[in-house]
Amino acid sequence: MKKKITILFMAMMVFTMLLSGCGQKQEVSEKEDKSLQEIKEKGNFILGLDDSFPPMGFRDEKGEIVGFDIDLAKEVAKRMGVELKVKPIDWDGKVLSLNNKDIDVIWNGLTITEERKKQIGFSKVYIENRQIIVVNSDSDIQTKKDLADKIVAVQLGSSGEDALNADVDTVKSVKEVRKFSNYTEALLDLKAKRVDAVVIDEIVGRYYMAKRPKEYKVAKEDFGKEGYGIGFRLGDVAFKEEVDKILDEMKKDGTAAEISKKWFGEDILAK
Repeated sequence: MKKKITILFMAMMVFTMLLSGCGQKQEVSEKEDKSLQEIKEKGNFILGLDDSFPPMGFRDEKGEIVGFDIDLAKEVAKRMGVELKVKPIDWDGKVLSLNNKDIDVIWNGLTITEERKKQIGFSKVYIENRQIIVVNSDSDIQTKKDLADKIVAVQLGSSGEDALNADVDTVKSVKEVRKFSNYTEALLDLKAKRVDAVVIDEIVGRYYMAKRPKEYKVAKEDFGKEGYGIGFRLGDVAFKEEVDKILDEMKKDGTAAEISKKWFGEDILAK
């Protein structure tokens, strides 16, 4: 009899512990996301960027950081009732800067990839983009196969680098993949013929080409389409949703289109 009572008591204890554990898990999962509240309380959010990435974010002749993404972010901050702070970062270490809370968002022509989704959260896609091959105007490079035995430039930590690396056959065929800290340096080396091609975001590449139409051209083949998104810490869902909501409002009332036309001459925002 005592043995039966002991077994019953132990079973009840185990059941109680299981219920307690489930309750704790539920309490943790239902913990309030205070990311938006925290941004509003401190009165600003910090935007991390590569400050040599025109026209998304770069320094003008006066040394001030300007750009399409900067104008979008300023309007979002204004509607949120906070200040925008801009902080240049090492682009290769952007995810670390975000997760260490050195910045609050990565907003600088950031391509949404499955690998990045494992580390950070993303807004809705706000611009569609491609990874194109830019070459000198006198180059005979037209396809990825033409890159065989050539020196190809990419920006370190960029989606261009990722796109190139994902194409195993092309990577194996090239003579060298040369990595630069920014695209400005890569395109200068292309002009000087120290590299044969640059794999670059179409939006950025065409911006540079518009300024020097006789120097560069785009190859016929590219490395595929992609979408730009704003990067957030994985737990900052409330903050992310508020930014998405404000951007949707800006698209509806025409403000986002005006900003796009200022930088690109047309509305290129994803609908």
